[in-house]
Formats: sequence, C-alpha cells, structure tokens
Amino acid sequence: MTPLYLQGFLAPVPDEIDAFDLPVSGALPPALTGRYFRNGPNPLPGRDPGHWFTGPGMVHGVRLRDGRAEWYRNRWVRTRELTEGAPFVRDDLSVDLTAVPANTHVVPHGDRIFALVENGLPYELTAELETVGPCDFGGLLTTAMTAHPKRDPLTGELLFFGYGFTPPYLTYHRLSAEGKLVESREVAVPGPTMMHDFAITAGHVVWMDLPVVFDLGLAGGGGVPYRWDDRYGARLGVMPRAGGAEVTWYDIEPCYVFHTANAHEDGSGRVVLDAVRYTPAEFAAVWDDLGRSAHPAARAAVRGTAHLHRYVLASGEDAREERLDDLGVEFPTLNDGRTGKRNRYLYAVSSEAIVKYDLRSGASTVHKTGPDRMAGEAVYVPAGDARGEDEGWLISMVTGGPGVGSELVVLDAADLTRVASVRLPRRVPAGFHGSWIPDG
Repeated sequence: MTPLYLQGFLAPVPDEIDAFDLPVSGALPPALTGRYFRNGPNPLPGRDPGHWFTGPGMVHGVRLRDGRAEWYRNRWVRTRELTEGAPFVRDDLSVDLTAVPANTHVVPHGDRIFALVENGLPYELTAELETVGPCDFGGLLTTAMTAHPKRDPLTGELLFFGYGFTPPYLTYHRLSAEGKLVESREVAVPGPTMMHDFAITAGHVVWMDLPVVFDLGLAGGGGVPYRWDDRYGARLGVMPRAGGAEVTWYDIEPCYVFHTANAHEDGSGRVVLDAVRYTPAEFAAVWDDLGRSAHPAARAAVRGTAHLHRYVLASGEDAREERLDDLGVEFPTLNDGRTGKRNRYLYAVSSEAIVKYDLRSGASTVHKTGPDRMAGEAVYVPAGDARGEDEGWLISMVTGGPGVGSELVVLDAADLTRVASVRLPRRVPAGFHGSWIPDG
C-alpha cells in the first residue's frame, strides 16, 4: 500500500523541469521583481524514505520581473545523502552533518542562498537553484543549523541555533550581516529535545524547552526518533542576546510548538511571545500517524487542531498564557521588518484558507483558496514605498488536489484580495517553507 505521504497533496514529482513565460491571471505588480523559492520533501521515483520528514529536499522556484512570470523550475538539493547515499550516523557513531535531506526551508543571507534542515549543515544554492554544496562558514559551524533562523531587521545579523541528541544539546549562533559566524554559545538544557523553532526580541532570545525528546530506541526505524515525555516538563527561556548564556526559565502548561510567530518586549520590559501551540492531545493526534501521513503543521492546518497562543514572560512572575483564536492554523508569518518588535499584523494558513490577524483589534480576515486547494505558507513582501506594516503582498504556492494543478497566488496583504496568480506548469507537492528573494 502506498503511504499517505506519497499520495494526494503530498505526492512527489518524478523529475526536474524548466518552463518559461508562465500564464498570469490578473496583474503582477511590477515591484515584485525577484524570485520566490519554496522547499519541501520530494523522494526520488520509486523510493520510499519511510517518513515525510526524511524525503530529500526539492526547491521550487518562480522568477517574476516587470509584471511577468519568466520561469518556473524545480531542483533537488544535491546533498551527500541524495547523491552518495551517505549515512547520517557513521559506523563509528559520529554524525555527518552533510548527510541530510535539506528539505525544510530556503533562506537568503548576505549574498548566499541556503537550503536548511534542522539536523545538519546548510546547503548553498545558486539563484538558478543549482547546488553549490554544504556550508560550515569556514569550519566554524560544528553543530546543525535550525531551519528557522531569525534576521534582525536593525543589524542585519542572522541569529540561529543548533540542537542535537548528544551534548551540547543546544548551541546559539550569530552570523554577521555579511555572513560571517561571529558567535557560538552553548546553552544548558537538561536533555535532547526536538526544538524546531525559537524567537528573538531586540534584546533577548526566547527558547522553547518542550517535552518531545530523543529516544534512541526509535532510531534506525525509518521514522523520527522523538516522542512525547511527560516527565521532561515544558518551559520557555529568556536569554539576553548580549553577554553569557544565563537563561531565565518559565514553566508553562505541557504543550508543543513547531512555529513561533514573533516576540517583542513591551513597555514594561516583559517578553511577549506569539506562537502556534499544540496541547498534548492535539500533538498526539498528529504525531501518532506522522510516518503515514504528513508534517503535523500541514495536518493541523487541515484538521484545525493547533491554535494561535500568547505567552507573557515577566521577571519574578509566572508565565501568563492565553489562546488568541479558536481557528486551527499553522505556518505563521509576518512583515519581517517587525521581527523582534511589536507587530500588529500576522498571517497564517488554515484549512483551504489564508488568514490575517489584527492583533491590536482582535479581528481576522480569511481568504478562501477553494475546495481541494491547500494553501502553502504565505510569505509577506513589502511594497517598495511601504509606510504601513501591511502595505505589500502575500505570496503562496497553492497545491491542488488530483487534476486541479498548482498556482502561485499573490494577495494584497492589507485585505487579502487576489491581485494575481501564476499557473504553474505542474502540480507542486505541498511543502514547508519559502522565501522571497528580491533582485539586488
């Protein structure tokens, strides 16, 4: 029987193609001049990786310029795992950080583009999606790199971390705006947890030390060797960005968070974190059948099981927790110029819909993509002369069901009205995360 992660919205494509002068409905804003790249797992034909998480990464790209969609192309990220069959764990039990699928995100930094997965090194790509190779920043990066780095909009620095199943369990890193690794700092945590994301503010890093832990007994079986552990506990940590690795920890109700939305420091010095939160039952509902179906984030968006949640962390006080909405959502995004600052607007994906939140008023707006259409993460692109936080566009790859096809959708970020869409030359499997990479 064909696993569910090789069917339907997730079914991989068999090859790499190039297509030019793509059909456009509506009018693409001329200011959208650049490339939209999106990453996700795509096993080779006839191969079953045993789990959706572990399929080799394929990046799909669309080139926009002067109101035209010049090309679409898709390329596998040519990692050592893909091209050589290199094992992640060698015979001597050491880890090869280049033997990874590089299938989760694709981000630009400095003058480079990186395909990311959280258990290994980044792989550099060209602007035409060819693989350059793994990057360890001149030998300085000796841990894995998260698939969710945060760019500080003021300094241009890229902040990230690596986690592992052997010590050091957690390490904080900082890249300069030019792409040099200038800081690595070990952070003490009790054990090897699956830390998928984190958050930053102007002065702090926010860690999520949550009860999904590495289990050696699950390794080597084709699945992901992590499981829920009630004994581990759940807590958030606030660490100053400057200075040592001293962390103030706050116990919270047991939960799991795959994706943070944003964090900021309010006028009283409290750290406010918005994130998509799973209760233990919600997590179990998607984790138990992970190997058979999909990433919890994708399934939660369809099932409506994960919810936008807010934490307020103040020194000397217990953490305050609040659910912000009852709608099931995932893949939160925002105007990246507000990363680490107070943001008014937030975007997310729900079942057959893209959602905009006004965090000031509490209102939300929903754009329906239609039946049998799964909206991908909605990436915000600011207008060139934007003054308001939502003056710009959202770009999303929308995957259709059987016989429906896929399109690149451009929405007005202010009201979620459709501005334009690009019909893609093939069905693009539902995937994970992407980035807009402007020219220049």
